[in-house]
Amino acid sequence: MTAPDGGAGPSIEDRVDRVESHLAIQQLPVRYALAVDARDLGAWAGCFRPDVEMGRLGRGREALVAYIEPLVRGFRRSVHQICGHHIEFTGRDTATGSVYCRAEHEVGERWIVMAIRYLDDYARVDGEWYFSRRREQHWYAADTTERPQAVGFQGWEGAGEPALPGAFPSWAGFWKETT
Repeated sequence: MTAPDGGAGPSIEDRVDRVESHLAIQQLPVRYALAVDARDLGAWAGCFRPDVEMGRLGRGREALVAYIEPLVRGFRRSVHQICGHHIEFTGRDTATGSVYCRAEHEVGERWIVMAIRYLDDYARVDGEWYFSRRREQHWYAADTTERPQAVGFQGWEGAGEPALPGAFPSWAGFWKETT
């Protein structure tokens, strides 16, 4: 194989490694969703690198579980549906990604639907791919009986302020001429 510049391209081993890495990374959001919905906090934490940074809470999976457990106790049932995944490799053992998700949460008598985008950092540690960091942004959170616009796109206080679509770098520029 010849590279566009006329030099030798990646070796077959490098190409296979990239494909295998891509497939392994694609499974992380699925494993994450299954673990959250099953309330399997051990499996959920296992999606993150062992030394995951948790800021003032410390490092490691125990700190991660201590953070997430009270949050997932805020809703009874949940269904997280992974809708799309974009991955960019930043090195042989690092990558970033953007994952779309439709999540549904039973909050008391309400059934809250959220449209979410996760911004991920991935790292390969000892041959396995993990999340290094996950950041959630969402378009809306609303009860199924509500239109998102009717509740200001934030019908569930547990969801926080919606960041999207304004967090997309291209959003403001696109609408600049219209307003």
